[in-house]
Amino acid sequence: MITIPTSGRTRFCDGVSRRNFLRMGTLGLGGISMADLLRAESNASGGGSNEGSVVMVYLPGGPTQHETFDPKPDAGPEIRGSFGTIPTAIPGTHFCELLPKLAKSHERFSVIRTLTGMVNRHESFHCYTGRPGGRAEDNEPAGGWPGFGSVVSQLLGPRDGMTPYVDAAPKMSYAPYNNRGHHIGSTKISWPGFTGPQHTPFAIQGKGRADLKLDKIDLSRLHDRRHLLESFEQIGDAVEDAAMDAYQKQAFEILTSGKMAQAMDLSREPQSVRDRYGLGQPTDKAFGGAPQDPQQFLLARRLVEAGVRCVTVAFGAWDWHANREGTIAKLSNKYLPVYDHALSVFLEDLDERGLLETTTVVVWGEFGRTPKINPKGGRDHWDKTQSVLVAGGGIQGGRVIGETDSVGGEPVDRAVHVQEVFATMYQNVGIDAKATMVTDLSGRPHFLVDGSYGPIAELL
Repeated sequence: MITIPTSGRTRFCDGVSRRNFLRMGTLGLGGISMADLLRAESNASGGGSNEGSVVMVYLPGGPTQHETFDPKPDAGPEIRGSFGTIPTAIPGTHFCELLPKLAKSHERFSVIRTLTGMVNRHESFHCYTGRPGGRAEDNEPAGGWPGFGSVVSQLLGPRDGMTPYVDAAPKMSYAPYNNRGHHIGSTKISWPGFTGPQHTPFAIQGKGRADLKLDKIDLSRLHDRRHLLESFEQIGDAVEDAAMDAYQKQAFEILTSGKMAQAMDLSREPQSVRDRYGLGQPTDKAFGGAPQDPQQFLLARRLVEAGVRCVTVAFGAWDWHANREGTIAKLSNKYLPVYDHALSVFLEDLDERGLLETTTVVVWGEFGRTPKINPKGGRDHWDKTQSVLVAGGGIQGGRVIGETDSVGGEPVDRAVHVQEVFATMYQNVGIDAKATMVTDLSGRPHFLVDGSYGPIAELL
């Protein structure tokens, strides 16, 4: 670990007076030992290439499948809704008419219409971990399930001088939507799970951006920002006199080079590129979700381009019961065109830069919406299926996996379990989910995905 002695002396909770210090490996990572991760990357073997990245786009509230990728034009109006369909670039496939740009670029991505295995809970935890958590019936292991990005951070470590896991999402007022492991009706926070605090993502929003300096580190601000002294027991008595080895020196260079700050600086992009993504719009505060900010996608592209392995983004507010802001017809007209534009530009930009070949994109929410429109004009929670957009990292575009029944309520052909999506993401970053295990806080090993689930063969 890297220590930077300062001028004063401080007495810690164990009563021993020691030099004040900074554990540089914690910058932006909530306690990460960067040197340890560099060693892990250097010593990694097997499992294939580790050059892939993943961008997970979380849609807080659960998006509607009928008004997006699984329209039912032959159903009655209470199922069909207010909109028609539009043919995509793939013959025989139709999306909702409000997604013309995505329809035109369907060859860049595929759609899973039959995702199963999710639970009816308004929290992002299941999307980030692949499993439910926070309740006794979830039978979580000691320490709790880690998110995909935390596992990747532990197994692969930093790359190209960049932290492995970044949360680019804005802070949302409804806590369970945030990438923080908050659970509904519980004070428990399952974050980052049994991988430990060293594998929390670098959170860009809030103080993180302001505290990251180009080629400089303000020691007093970092001390306050990270509450580093709270983790002193994890460091041990030897930290004060430990010598820097090659990995510690490399870690120091990562944290002082300014590369992370440069990747986060959108002003380095030409104005034409920023304009191409657009500015988006806020969502109604009553939803507690995220704004529709296309610049998050531009930021995600810059981060994976710089070497970040996993980036999470939150886009919009999708809990469309018609108890906030209006009916699903009104909400669809307002928010889907921005979603259509931002996501199609993001995929196009990745493709043009050659990044789509190595960057897996997964776009989903915690569940879908009911087939039948409720009396208020909205759709309610529905965990039996949802539509998911997947692209890149070796995933073939232009495909539709699975088929739902005539009302879009349940799979009738090729149900795809959420664990299969995770197995696909792991494979695309070079990790064999069936052969790799991680250990919880009780010392018990766990496979990365459950049972016999593997990558989605139809997409690869």
